[in-house]
Amino acid sequence: MSYSVGQVAGFAGVTVRTLHHYDGIGLLVPSERSHAGHRRYSDADLDRLQRILFYRELGFPLDEVAVLLDDPDADPRAHLRRQHELLTARIEKLSRMAAAVEHAMEARTMGINLTPEEKFEVFGDKDPEQYAEEAEQRWGGTEAYAESQRRAARYTKEDWKRIQAETADWSERYGALMAAGQPASGGAAMDLAEEHRQHICRWFYACGYELHTCLGEMYVSDERFKAFYDAMRPGLAEHLRDAIAANAARHATA
Repeated sequence: MSYSVGQVAGFAGVTVRTLHHYDGIGLLVPSERSHAGHRRYSDADLDRLQRILFYRELGFPLDEVAVLLDDPDADPRAHLRRQHELLTARIEKLSRMAAAVEHAMEARTMGINLTPEEKFEVFGDKDPEQYAEEAEQRWGGTEAYAESQRRAARYTKEDWKRIQAETADWSERYGALMAAGQPASGGAAMDLAEEHRQHICRWFYACGYELHTCLGEMYVSDERFKAFYDAMRPGLAEHLRDAIAANAARHATA
């Protein structure tokens, strides 16, 4: 079975002009031609196009894509392994970027609609704009950052008071849990870690378990976050990190 250039363009979400270009440079030459001389693409051609578009999505220039696809020592399984490795690296990079959005919760103007008096009433002597410029430069292009900003822009003073109250209540209960000697891998700690994740989802942005685990690592590795959590109770940052990891593992096997 073969397909016309128009059909292939529709399947792949590319333009006919792109397919003509790929043919012209020898990157994707159709296996067949019709009696009228029109391009006809086979299933093998579609497989090659899929690999081309994958590498292009990852930013590879066309000449490098051609080298990768025409490697005589590579078989389809080698391509799949390479794609898996590249995708894994991309996922890890995006996870780190998404985790960094947590900084923005402290770094951006959280009370954007508040007067200076109301900001002081909600945040005390903490400056919610302290790291705003840094956050904008580093993470302003991420969707999670944009979502957190969209939500924050709508919040009123009462909303921020509720957020602060939830945080204070949670930190008090977490501190009590640690004082009682509860382990991070215990059910009580995991439940509070899940509550922490839900708080982020409810007020700021969608936070899955993988992203939450990245945040837990950041709470220990970033001195500012470590100081924030350890101010609630010494050692809380590391305890929370471990509880978050245990909670993610619990849901992965549920």
